Amino acid sequence: QCILTGHWKNDLGSNMSISEVNENGDFTGTYNTSVSAHPEKIIPSPLLGSQHLPDQLDQPTFGFTVHWNFTNSTTVFTGQCFVGDEGREILKTMWLLRSNADKIGEAWKATL
Repeated sequence: QCILTGHWKNDLGSNMSISEVNENGDFTGTYNTSVSAHPEKIIPSPLLGSQHLPDQLDQPTFGFTVHWNFTNSTTVFTGQCFVGDEGREILKTMWLLRSNADKIGEAWKATL
């Protein structure tokens, strides 16, 4: 059974910590990216998310939003927690990053 609570690190060296998942599936934590070309110092940023409860699914889906503390952008992640062949928990995610656009005509290039 997959449990999101704990410390996670991805293949690129970014890491996050997720506090306890409450009875509704909601959670908070921090995300520290190691992937950024931003000129400001990268610092851990808060995350807020929700998952399907593990008692409903052994490998639950989840999503969370990171409000970056060092830039004016926001990233949303969605994914699923899997249990690998050796019993190891693995998160598979996709993300969408939105930066601030100065005007509506530039909105198309503000999303990665």
